Amino acid sequence: MLQNNATHKPLLVKLGCQRYGAGSDSILQFYERHGVQHIASGPDGSWTAGNIKKMRKRAESYGINVLATHIPLSGNILLADAEQRDQRIKEICDIIQIGADGGYSMLFYNLGVHSWISPRTEPTPGRGGVSYSTWNIAKADLPQETGDAISEKVMWEKITYLLEKVIPVAEKCKIFLACHPPDPPVPLSKGIPQVLATVEGLKKFVEIIDSDYHGLHFCQGTLCEMLQEPEKEIYDIIQWFGERKKIINVHFRNIRGKRNGFYETYPDEGDIDMLKAMRVYKEVGYGGMIMPDHLPNHPDDPQQHEGFAFAYGYIRALMQAVCSEE
Repeated sequence: MLQNNATHKPLLVKLGCQRYGAGSDSILQFYERHGVQHIASGPDGSWTAGNIKKMRKRAESYGINVLATHIPLSGNILLADAEQRDQRIKEICDIIQIGADGGYSMLFYNLGVHSWISPRTEPTPGRGGVSYSTWNIAKADLPQETGDAISEKVMWEKITYLLEKVIPVAEKCKIFLACHPPDPPVPLSKGIPQVLATVEGLKKFVEIIDSDYHGLHFCQGTLCEMLQEPEKEIYDIIQWFGERKKIINVHFRNIRGKRNGFYETYPDEGDIDMLKAMRVYKEVGYGGMIMPDHLPNHPDDPQQHEGFAFAYGYIRALMQAVCSEE
């Protein structure tokens, strides 16, 4: 649990976002207007160090530091045959080197195997006419198990093989690799276990390789979606991963509900006490980006400018409130 000396530690987090790229003046001005000085963005054009540097220089002219992006790799590496797997691992290692040469400090990726799942079920209506992204497994059109089932043991072997190849490259390049959990966290996909769809699975994952450069793209919303009582459990989970320095980036999402039945809200109206969560990030010394994530949708705001502007202000207010407690 949060320790009594939490108020004596500095708040190190940075307001961030990965929603937009850094390719236009209007997008960069949007960030600048709302005090977002750290973002994740891929380069315009092909994946080269030159293009990454060009994009980062453009963002820096607005006072914005591009720290990260997603690894641009198609296909599911865990389900590939041995030849395809090794080729994709080589591609990842090349991507890590190029990303480091371009100035990134971290790269995001995911190892989910559930692309067959519709992203969500029917949305839930919310305040002011918005729609909340919703997952109700009882209403989901889940496909039947096929004959291609893989055991959990084999899945862990595949993940370990991957990490043993790519983490040493990340260490050499001094670039953090952050894995996002499966979302929604459905434990079985066509007979293939999603071993990272539980908190215990994620704990096992971060302990496979002992490296400062191996950790999680810690989606607080997705972690909450794994729990039966997220409003009680999430704070100790933040602390567990944070104390071990396994939180590399944070998606600061709030939800209502629990595992297999939830919807995603504005940050101020979900079940999670976001101020308490911010205090835990402070207590564990987390110093990366805190990003808004999965804001509600409204037909008058198709690009979600309003929702993200609200979330930026809310997160900044939480940061100021926690700083004032020092």
